[in-house]
Amino acid sequence: MSETRRVVITGTGAVTPIGNTARDLWEAIRAGVCGVAPITKFDISDQKVSMGAEVKNYEFADPREARRMDLFTQYGVTAADEAFADSGLVPGENISGDRVIAYVGSGIGGIRTIEEEVIKIHEKGVRFTSALFTPMIIGNIVSGSIAIKHGVHGTAMSVVTACACGTHCIGEAWRAIRHGYADAAVAGAAESPFAAISFSGFANMKAMNPTDDPLRASIPFDKERAGFIMGEGAGILILEEYEHAKARGAKILGEVVGYGSTCDGHHITAPLESGEYAAKAIVMALESANLKPEDISYINAHGTSTPLNDKMETKAVKDVFGAAAYKVPMSSTKANTGHLLGAAGAIEAILCVRALRDGLIPPTINYRVPDPELDLDYVTEGSLRKADVRYTMSNNFGFGGHNGSVIFKRYED
Repeated sequence: MSETRRVVITGTGAVTPIGNTARDLWEAIRAGVCGVAPITKFDISDQKVSMGAEVKNYEFADPREARRMDLFTQYGVTAADEAFADSGLVPGENISGDRVIAYVGSGIGGIRTIEEEVIKIHEKGVRFTSALFTPMIIGNIVSGSIAIKHGVHGTAMSVVTACACGTHCIGEAWRAIRHGYADAAVAGAAESPFAAISFSGFANMKAMNPTDDPLRASIPFDKERAGFIMGEGAGILILEEYEHAKARGAKILGEVVGYGSTCDGHHITAPLESGEYAAKAIVMALESANLKPEDISYINAHGTSTPLNDKMETKAVKDVFGAAAYKVPMSSTKANTGHLLGAAGAIEAILCVRALRDGLIPPTINYRVPDPELDLDYVTEGSLRKADVRYTMSNNFGFGGHNGSVIFKRYED
């Protein structure tokens, strides 16, 4: 299994704070929609932070089944349903189920269910704990639920690397198909962290922006940035070996060509200030794609709107790209969606693919105040930038020092 094979993208699906399909997500990005608003899912009267990017107007397709799933799993299954329908891939019909894998992760898993059940124990006693508690909270249940519904019989797992897990799931699935261990994959991540306990944990560590102005809350690269804004949702991509996709006449949306993964080995929450290993992940992605830095047309940055991340990521890009760093457009769509934590990389991968297809680069909306230390081309104009987009890069970094970078290519037969 030493051969390397082309891996293409044949379907996408999304549930996000600005749209509940992949198409609606992209249209909202094109319209400059900001999904940040006051929190509605729990009482925020005692919280230090009031803003979030919640999924809106969402209902799971099967209300009865929804009662057996935490919301993060519902989001993941919904996005997977869309991605499979978009792809036309049907395990057991046009591909053997044991040649399909599911790499779908979650940074936090069923935290909402955990909170609800702990409250129930204190109010009513342990005998009232839900019999479905365990399968509702475990992070791997989203990949398992997708596999059960769609007949996936290859490896089904969840990579858990905090805010990098969507990127890592896509990258690891790419490797498995590239080297012949599978012919197709459902890859991505899902997250629903809006519970008082998880929200207050982030707020108390001062990781989130305490402003009450939704248009100045998630402002990557802006001098006045003061923390991220929590988001939720799911992003799923169907990856497929090129010859298999071509033989069945699949619509090909783009190609995955490079991936890199490292760990800072430095701190449980703070990134390594030098950006050395974030840069190494970027280098690994470029090398596996056999590309030079100047080949990249657009970088979708991790860009969390925290003082440390945006500074570190800018340095890492400069260290890898050299003079080309000032010529490569970079933006953070977390200004639109907030930070979907584990699902961030999956959503941003979908946006990278759409940028390739439409030749449009999303701006970093709500950017106003330049930071003298951050001097790259952060694409801050009010509308999408037209460009010849051939290769896009998506970077994501997570608590624990986890770094991931993945590269997508415009499809060419």
